[in-house]
Amino acid sequence: MSVRNLEALFQPASVAVIGASDREGSVGSVVLRNLKRGGFKGPLWPVNRRHARVDGAQAWPDVQSLPQAPDLAVICTPASTVPGLIAELGRKGTRAAIVLTAGLKQSAETGKAGGPSLEQAMLDAARPHLLRILGPNCIGALVPGAQLNASFAPGNAEPGQLAFVTQSGALATAMLDWANSRGIGFSHFISLGDSADVDFGDVLDYLACDSGTRAILMYMESVKAARKFMSAARAASRNKPVIVVKAGRAPDGARAAASHTGALAGSDVVFDAAVRRAGMLRVDTLDALFDAAETLAHARPWQGERLAILTNGGGAGVLAADALALGGGRLAVLGESSLVALDQCLPAAWSHGNPIDIIGDAPVGRYQDALRVLLAAPDVDAVLFMHAPTAIVPAREIAQACLPLMQESAKPVLTCWLGGAAVAAARTDCTAAGIASYSTPERASAAWLQTVNHARNQQALQQLAGAALDDLTPDQQTAQALHAQALLDGREWLDAAPAQALLQAYGIPTVATVKVADVDAAVAAASQIGFPVALKIISPQIVHKSDVGGVALGLASADAVRAAAVKMQQQVARLLPQAVVLGFTVQAMAERPGAHELIVGIATDAVFGPVLLLGEGGTAVELRKNHAVALPPLNASLARDLVARSRLGPLLAGYRGRPAADGAALQATLLKVSQMACDLAWLGELDINPLLVDEHGVLALDARVRLRPVPVGEVSRLAIRPYPSALEEQVALAGSHLLLRPIRPEDGQRLMDFYARATPADMRLRFFMVRREVPHSELARYSQIDYDREMTFIAQAPSASGAPAMVAEVRALCDPDNLQAEFAIQVASSWQGKGLGRLLLDKMIRYLTARGTKEVLGQCLHDNKGMAALARQAGFEVSAGPSSDTMALRLLLG
Repeated sequence: MSVRNLEALFQPASVAVIGASDREGSVGSVVLRNLKRGGFKGPLWPVNRRHARVDGAQAWPDVQSLPQAPDLAVICTPASTVPGLIAELGRKGTRAAIVLTAGLKQSAETGKAGGPSLEQAMLDAARPHLLRILGPNCIGALVPGAQLNASFAPGNAEPGQLAFVTQSGALATAMLDWANSRGIGFSHFISLGDSADVDFGDVLDYLACDSGTRAILMYMESVKAARKFMSAARAASRNKPVIVVKAGRAPDGARAAASHTGALAGSDVVFDAAVRRAGMLRVDTLDALFDAAETLAHARPWQGERLAILTNGGGAGVLAADALALGGGRLAVLGESSLVALDQCLPAAWSHGNPIDIIGDAPVGRYQDALRVLLAAPDVDAVLFMHAPTAIVPAREIAQACLPLMQESAKPVLTCWLGGAAVAAARTDCTAAGIASYSTPERASAAWLQTVNHARNQQALQQLAGAALDDLTPDQQTAQALHAQALLDGREWLDAAPAQALLQAYGIPTVATVKVADVDAAVAAASQIGFPVALKIISPQIVHKSDVGGVALGLASADAVRAAAVKMQQQVARLLPQAVVLGFTVQAMAERPGAHELIVGIATDAVFGPVLLLGEGGTAVELRKNHAVALPPLNASLARDLVARSRLGPLLAGYRGRPAADGAALQATLLKVSQMACDLAWLGELDINPLLVDEHGVLALDARVRLRPVPVGEVSRLAIRPYPSALEEQVALAGSHLLLRPIRPEDGQRLMDFYARATPADMRLRFFMVRREVPHSELARYSQIDYDREMTFIAQAPSASGAPAMVAEVRALCDPDNLQAEFAIQVASSWQGKGLGRLLLDKMIRYLTARGTKEVLGQCLHDNKGMAALARQAGFEVSAGPSSDTMALRLLLG
């Protein structure tokens, strides 16, 4: 991830157009005209090797002849010329280029597909100069605030606070035309094209820190670097709304999957999980993206989910309420005080409920009175204001009378003006006043649901995670031995017995399982385990055993086992004659009447890597709809969320005298499977199906594991970096044994207690102000860090209660280019002066040095003499800070 030199791309002081032309309709002509019409104020240099003047102004024959290095170059020349031009621009000192040209996927040598591409040659030419490239094969970039239109779009973008980023050029021009017709402006309008260099991750990092951007809209067709994208998306979505529509829903990956988990966890479902994990919002259609732009352009602070629908037509209100319910929204339930207030201003025939139907003959005053009540009602969080045209009063009069109330309200208000010409002026007035407006009840409800879903995703980011599984210590030696034996045997799949052994190594309860070679051995094993037993056939060619009659359950005697084994051999010989039967698996039958059959598994997505799945299990698992996926690593909160999204909650809660299942045991199993996904790079797919769940806990009856070859040099295939346990360290200090370790999501409560025990003076020195408490959302942010770009080490010491207590923290946040890290440190009063601060700070410096960070920066209050002394001891330069009461701390690394 890098934002280096993106200022030159989006805020250039000078621009050169390579391939500028007078030829009408040429890309070079359109780009030059757009830059001039956009009002670009800096030097603008056309480059044309044939003409001395272009568009009435001086032109230069080549890059070398330019009077100085342009900040930005826009390249409109044939594909074969691009690598050479990039090299010339880099030598000249240019640091950003927009390559509009298509066709760079072809070979640099032959001009055809195959061999080293022109695109790679372009990147190789740019790399020595750190020259950033937008494109190739893109429309360009528009930054209205900088009066920059470096594109061949058919018009300019209006200034605004929305950023739009797209991989599709056609969609870019359509969105621009639509936005201009609706009066919606943009801070940035960016076409990525093939994103050979600058990609979604880079742009998200840049826009997240742009004060002129309030929300980011993205149209995506693919993700190239999942870990980079997820890291940037998680950081950006904490700062501002990020809305994405993604094309390509075809489940091609699922069709090729061999496991149930792989079939259910299709690529589009995985992308949904990634969006949710990052705190973004996904919409499904261009209409929905346009509506999201409308909603976000006029957003109000979030109050809650409860929506009141105010309408002059019962039918329209019911349509809106139906759409809300089907989308999982909440209709506000009006309390007694709200009903009384509405009774006082509405006729007796009003609906006396929500939707609030104020009757078709409503005059202007009735709209105003009802709206005032709802905006003041404690049981209403937002209002959908709907009007169908009548002959009683013109729609525009209603809009003009009610708009001041909507604008002054702290609650979000959406409007829906049904009809055409009769309500057009009212819609226009709402848009001009900054109030979102929609044409149908369904679109209005859908727009509100977008806001709700985004708020839910954001709230998930701010929740404090529950307690971790402190007693989970996987037997990795056994797990690696099972893998080594499978490689020795040349197997792609683990048989039932080693698969069960793998689960046991991670603390997942299983049934007694024995692998045998023939019928007689199966009978002997069954007698030893005890009847009844289950018998399953073993063959590398048989993936789903039940499809060929390879599973027999409830065998109550030796004769039954013998008969079932012989029958299996005969059926396989008939149905799958090429299959090689290697033996049988004999398992104890689990006596768990009434237990629920679930599936828990791991699949490998081509983009996002390991994916976890939970759903209804059994032989018809792929036909069932109750399942959900999530990206590892999970914490307790994410495990609970996965259960909730699988729609298994009502089933597991108990019904008709059936006791509730052990939810804690299920969540613990999900955490253990998540740990497997993080630890075992060779684990390609896992099915635990069925996993029995009841009031007594969980029990894995069957498991299938597919191995994957681990590419040489693979660092991690996880889209989100898991907890770096290798950084844990035991130290002895002041007569105590302390654990220094990275912070975990589950440390939110521990962090809260640490701040609660701190003195007011210590809190002032840490936060530069007196704080009585730290909000939950901030605690979640501090404990749920992205290990790819930030680090927090905490120190834990024994306490009187017996549980280890947090006694210090040091945190550092790196910029996307890893050039600088800003740090902060706090030590509990009882541990100050014992060397713990130096111990933690040294650990952080070693960590940052190892990851290649160039310098560490910090600030402290002028009266924080202890911090200044600690910094000097650690080699920091201490100087005057940006304000009179602060000092600046700086340490160069490496």
